[in-house]
Amino acid sequence: MNHPDLSTALITWYSQNKRNLPWRETKDPYRIWLSEIILQQTRVNQGLPYYLNFLKKYPNLESLVCADEKEVLRLWQGLGYYSRARNLLACARVIKTQYNGKFPSASEALLKLPGIGPYTAAAIASFAFNEPVAAIDGNGLRVFSRIFGIRDDIRAISTINTIRALANEMISKSLPNIFNQAVMEIGATVCLPANPECMDCPLQNRCISFANSWQKEIPYKSKVKKPRDRYFNYIIIRDRQKISLNKRKTGDIWQGLFDFYLIEKTKLLDPDEFEDPFLVDLLQRGISICKIGNDHKHILSHQRIYSRFYELSLNPDTALKRITLSKRNALRFYSIEEIVNLPKPVLVDNFLKSYFKSF
Repeated sequence: MNHPDLSTALITWYSQNKRNLPWRETKDPYRIWLSEIILQQTRVNQGLPYYLNFLKKYPNLESLVCADEKEVLRLWQGLGYYSRARNLLACARVIKTQYNGKFPSASEALLKLPGIGPYTAAAIASFAFNEPVAAIDGNGLRVFSRIFGIRDDIRAISTINTIRALANEMISKSLPNIFNQAVMEIGATVCLPANPECMDCPLQNRCISFANSWQKEIPYKSKVKKPRDRYFNYIIIRDRQKISLNKRKTGDIWQGLFDFYLIEKTKLLDPDEFEDPFLVDLLQRGISICKIGNDHKHILSHQRIYSRFYELSLNPDTALKRITLSKRNALRFYSIEEIVNLPKPVLVDNFLKSYFKSF
């Protein structure tokens, strides 16, 4: 089967089997861009509510440009990969200032924007502006590596470039948007990572992997580095109906989100093992500390977070928060109402839902 025939088969199959998703019913580059950023590293059923909530809050680029980063992160809470949310805001502002609020129509220009890589640039350019450029995501890598029997490591740049070149040869020049959607759709619903539905695939009798029973071997991915284990000992400092939170700085996970006073060590600590000067100072002043609930394990893409929570309650008439906390200006006391509206890691948010019941 030659490349034009493959393209026609994909487009025909898609017209009969596509799922109805809101971002497929528009040519608006803002909505297409928003959906693509949200769906990076995210399943459709998880990302769809976030997409709808974002559109409700920020229906167009102009409204997003004026948004506060804290509000954007709060809406993003639970999706992970928070750099996407920060880049979303940065990208909107660049488009406003450098492109007069209009998305560039060419994939090469889109590539220069914050948070937009080759796949996202191609997706926006083809879906919104009909540029015949292949949008190759994880689904596309899997589909094309199986069709053409590519056994090389799909994590390798050389393999990705090979697949992208093949896809650009195949892409329909008249319907590039439909072609790209068809590749993503067949990868998401038929050419699955495990147990692909080959008998339902329109390309089955032209697929090298199917002909050779290589579906389990292709795509081949090299092993990723073992996840890093981290141990977070959180101290919830409570002053009557308020607790202290800290805005996380750059250079680590959860940048810009709020969590508690953190002591990170190579293990979870017992109270007599604390050596942190700030905490030791509080304990020496007669402030008691108690462990709350069970330990938690939170899994990220390349890290496993083990956490333990302690509560330290200040005496109502103490001046500690003026004396000691003032030296830690990242810590501030917040009411429950204020905390609800702050962007927080899922680990902290889930803990607080239980913790607030004791207030």
